[in-house]
Amino acid sequence: MNSQLDTHHIDGKLSRHNPILQLYVLTAALLSLYGAQVCPFIEGLSVLQTVFPVFLIIAIQWQARVLCLKAFVHNRPYPEHVRRRFLIEWLLFASSGITLTLYNTAMYDFPLESGLKVVVGLVGFGFYVALESALIHERVMVRELNQRDETLELSENYTPLKKKFKLFASLNFLVFVFILALIIIKDLEWITSVGEEITIAKAALLIFGEISFVTSVFLFACLRVISNFSENLTLYVGLEKETLKAAASGNLDVNVSIASQDELADIAHHTNQMIHLLKLRNKEVEKTQDITILSLASLAETRDNETGMHIRRTQHYVKVLAEKLRSHPDFAAELTDEVIDLLYKSAPLHDIGKVGIPDAILLKPGKLTDDEFKIMKTHARLGAEALQVAIGEDAPTSFLRFAQEIAGGHHEKWNGAGYPDGLVGDAIPLSARLMAVADVYDALISKRVYKPSFSHEKAMGIILDGKGTHFDPRVVDAFNAIEDQVVEIARVYADK
Repeated sequence: MNSQLDTHHIDGKLSRHNPILQLYVLTAALLSLYGAQVCPFIEGLSVLQTVFPVFLIIAIQWQARVLCLKAFVHNRPYPEHVRRRFLIEWLLFASSGITLTLYNTAMYDFPLESGLKVVVGLVGFGFYVALESALIHERVMVRELNQRDETLELSENYTPLKKKFKLFASLNFLVFVFILALIIIKDLEWITSVGEEITIAKAALLIFGEISFVTSVFLFACLRVISNFSENLTLYVGLEKETLKAAASGNLDVNVSIASQDELADIAHHTNQMIHLLKLRNKEVEKTQDITILSLASLAETRDNETGMHIRRTQHYVKVLAEKLRSHPDFAAELTDEVIDLLYKSAPLHDIGKVGIPDAILLKPGKLTDDEFKIMKTHARLGAEALQVAIGEDAPTSFLRFAQEIAGGHHEKWNGAGYPDGLVGDAIPLSARLMAVADVYDALISKRVYKPSFSHEKAMGIILDGKGTHFDPRVVDAFNAIEDQVVEIARVYADK
């Protein structure tokens, strides 16, 4: 799909669940506690003086975030989208840190190093929040694309996962070490100022508590990022697995949704290319199958005194009859779209065995004698055996299987009086039972050298009379129900 993607809908989904807003509220709360831990000037303020400016600035940042995403992210090429979102969010936190520093300097005359600690804290918190926000958005985007069965383009210059991990680890280390350094500096100043007023043990305990607090916060933030990345990774692998499973089962109308720009997206891209190539090859195989059936049907037609329109008519009768029978509980599971398509394609081969019948009998202009008819009846077995050779012993799912069933069984009768094997009832393949009705009906309405054409009404009467003896009663009922379609097929494909 086009790499231009409107993400208002995605942000709408995010806003309904507010996972990022929750992050902002949590950040404001932790930042208020953080300020008191690293800055002795903030520690001297009241709770309201500490908390109110932080929450106000974070609230303003939230509104600025909405405007910035709309201006610089929405409707931009998606390969840039996650990176832009991350950078904008992180820069906004840095801006909030500077704003809060200017506020404290103006209101309480804080020194520069105190403001620097606040800026570093917001940049540190912002790094994790911006990263988590980007990961959440990416996950929602993947699900949305998968639901819409769409995928995005893979950038040629994507960032490898190894590089992403190294960058994350490096920034993580730098931010954490810098924050700890600020705490240590602040506490050394504090110990120097209080002198002998506090014991070493109490000072160590307070310092340990502050370091533990900051360590816990940053470890918590780091684990949240790792958890979100793991969830995204699980989602990508799951979608890849589902797609490959669907393709392995024969469904080639699938693809893996690409939303990240890394090796995972590269794997998805090559998976989609593989499925596309398989689909093209599958179409080539289907075309080859169709040509094979058409060639065999044409071969039979050149030796038979029946017209090509008989083949076309019976082919369409079988198709509409199968589609009608699909609503019957006895056949719903068996008559899938794929099976009906194969029945339609295989039907023209029902008389392929006639190529083995001598011309003197096959092309005789009059009625056959009993001995000649016995030879004529062998065409069913000849056709089935010839197609079995084409199928092979180790290919039970060959596309010619239905053709073999039809060729060998379309003269079998429901009561066992048919040929070549005298099969009874459901022992006759369904494909052959469908063809039996279609073939007899078309023979009745068609003119032959030994008989005139019958009217539709007379032909239907004979079909109905054969219900339960010659034909499967359920098939006859379905054929009767689609009478109008049968008449239309006979009209469209009438002999010229």
